[in-house]
Amino acid sequence: MQHESPLRDPLILGNKSYSDITAEIAKPIEGKANKYWWLVFLIAVGTFTWGFGCLAYTIGTGIGQWGANRTVGWAWDITNFVWWIGIGHAGTLISAVLLLFRQKWRMAINRSAEAMTIFAVLCAAVFVTMHTGRPWLDYWLFPHANQFGSLWVNFNSPLTWDVFAVSTYFSVSLVFWYLGLIPDFGAIRDRFKMQKKPMQQKIYRILSFGWSGRAKDWQRFEEVSLVLAGLSTPLVFSVHSIVSMDFATSILPGWHTTIFPPYFVAGAIFSGFAMVATLLLIMRKVLNLEHFITIQHMEMMNIIITLTGSMVGVAYLSELFISWYSGVEYEGYAFMNRATGPYWWSYWGMMTCNVVSPQLFWFKKVRSSLIATFILSIVVNIGMWFERFVIIVTSLHRDYMPSNWTMYHPTWVEIGIFTGTIGLFFTCFLLFARTFPVIALSELKTIVKSSGEEHKNKRAKAEAAGAHH
Repeated sequence: MQHESPLRDPLILGNKSYSDITAEIAKPIEGKANKYWWLVFLIAVGTFTWGFGCLAYTIGTGIGQWGANRTVGWAWDITNFVWWIGIGHAGTLISAVLLLFRQKWRMAINRSAEAMTIFAVLCAAVFVTMHTGRPWLDYWLFPHANQFGSLWVNFNSPLTWDVFAVSTYFSVSLVFWYLGLIPDFGAIRDRFKMQKKPMQQKIYRILSFGWSGRAKDWQRFEEVSLVLAGLSTPLVFSVHSIVSMDFATSILPGWHTTIFPPYFVAGAIFSGFAMVATLLLIMRKVLNLEHFITIQHMEMMNIIITLTGSMVGVAYLSELFISWYSGVEYEGYAFMNRATGPYWWSYWGMMTCNVVSPQLFWFKKVRSSLIATFILSIVVNIGMWFERFVIIVTSLHRDYMPSNWTMYHPTWVEIGIFTGTIGLFFTCFLLFARTFPVIALSELKTIVKSSGEEHKNKRAKAEAAGAHH
């Protein structure tokens, strides 16, 4: 018999029964969207439309519409690509790693985090396809039989590494996300059957792949979930390591360093968890999920943000130390230029947002405050964007030859494309919240008796009565 401390805070509040959980989580799918949902959705669609227009303008007139130049050939595009890939990391980490470690608090947040991964990788794909300059030829990046004779994929190219890493990560994350949805699709299908809505019932019957809820179905579901979690866990670490090697394998000062893979992975988990916190706090309010996404969930996530933020801070200080200890004047100048050169504002913004702000979570009052969590989660993602900008632009704009030195300034087209991807992300996420259960129904029900408030109270009373006798 499993025993759990009655002093531990429940993960499900409000004395929920199994039917209460199903009804409340299915409500956004079955009912009409409220005014908050429509307001955010219209803003997101408008932003996405503007970004799509900027993208079409770029394809029609060429990459010359961007601020990139001969010296700073990579800038806004790769900054945003790495930023979006970093955000996509937390979804698979929450789902796979926390599943393997049997962490119960993941069950209320893993579905939204997995969806965030899918949409963030789609946004990253916009930049990785566009920055080649000729996106209609991007299929050349894949190995395929072709009639061009000697044309084949160059496996020494970092661009090819990105294609393989990101496409593998995306496909495994998509399968993992969809697999977890299948039992919930079965529950939604049955609810529409009871409500006599044949069209919706038919759609969810197709999506549920004939899920029946038999013991054999659950056994296979759990086995495949564990296998996919085992596959996904090394992927979390490999994908951003490979992205970091785009820089680390070059000879440019500020990039040519072996610390990049672990440093990028820690930064990706850091920014990913911050984005999950931002999204969950919005969804918690808009969809009335306060009983399922609790302060305890946010506190757990803030602990991970503090841990990974501290790791990122150590990486920054290690970089500074190595640039001095190496005795290479080019390396030393690259880091001095970051801190005191024309882009000093981005460096100090990065240090403040990523190193200083997460340390506030050491205080329990801040860690358990929803307003503080919301503000700091946005601050962290701004800081992680600054980090990518600092690594890419400040290293490129002043290289070995002073005659090449130049400044980079993004144009309105680049800014429009970036804001458009943010619009795309929120459009997809809001549509997801209206059509799919944002919390894993079936998984949440497995912890009702061990973490529901009513059961906690019953157990505490029984133990008190036993001690009294």
